[in-house]
Amino acid sequence: MKTKEHTRQVRDKVVEKFKAGYKTISQALNISRSTVQSIIRKWKEYGTTANLPTHGRPSKLTGRARRALSREAAKRPMVTLQELQRSTAQVGESVYRTTISRALHKSGLNGRVARRKPLLKESHKKSRLQFETSHVGDTANMWKKVLWSDETKIELFGLNAKRYVWRKPNTAYRPEHTIPTVKHGGGSITLWGCFSSAGTGKLVRVDGKMDGAKYRAILDENLLESAKDLRLGRRFTFRQDNDPKPSARATMEWFRSKHIHVLEWPSQSPDLNPIENLWQDMKIALHPI
Repeated sequence: MKTKEHTRQVRDKVVEKFKAGYKTISQALNISRSTVQSIIRKWKEYGTTANLPTHGRPSKLTGRARRALSREAAKRPMVTLQELQRSTAQVGESVYRTTISRALHKSGLNGRVARRKPLLKESHKKSRLQFETSHVGDTANMWKKVLWSDETKIELFGLNAKRYVWRKPNTAYRPEHTIPTVKHGGGSITLWGCFSSAGTGKLVRVDGKMDGAKYRAILDENLLESAKDLRLGRRFTFRQDNDPKPSARATMEWFRSKHIHVLEWPSQSPDLNPIENLWQDMKIALHPI
């Protein structure tokens, strides 16, 4: 940030020496080349080196206080405006939270909803790294032979998410500005599905609670048929969760009896499975945001 302002006389000398070149002026007046360029650019645009009139009243926050706020927010991203307000008051600068918010915006920091992601322990990180390292040399054709699968829950009465609307005052309860709700959430269904680079496979509704026997029945009725429809051939790779139902001994024995290769998968890694993106697209299509 700017640390000091040069006098009008210095700025006039910069303009006088303009033809000598930026480097010569910088050395002669002992000011930075970027400052010389800024003064010349302003002179060319406005025809003066005087300070131009500013809009609005000066900020109550000093430059030092703004830098301190930026450092604290960068160091503690989840700090609240109220906490930052208290910290500035402790050093003798009492300002509104909106003033702090504007100062942070000017420094490039904006409030955003924190993303949720799986909690990864050191063992999870190591297994993910090992998985990624072991597949670095895989070809595109290998991944085309992977059949990805997963389960998901679909809310029958829309996505349970925060929404924003543009409206005028006193119109909050107009139908177009509200989200309808029902008691107990409106219910949901659980689906099992699969897909590959060639397209989508079978989509199955799971009736009741999923257990090992029900999971194997779904595989028996839909997995090989999906692989056939997608023309994956016999030597395809199947990806499933590390959930106890898919990894149960009886389920793994079923895969061996069908000669299906199961992709080893690091735990706590749903974000690596591209079917999650497909589920999200489907949910948005059902309940547009």
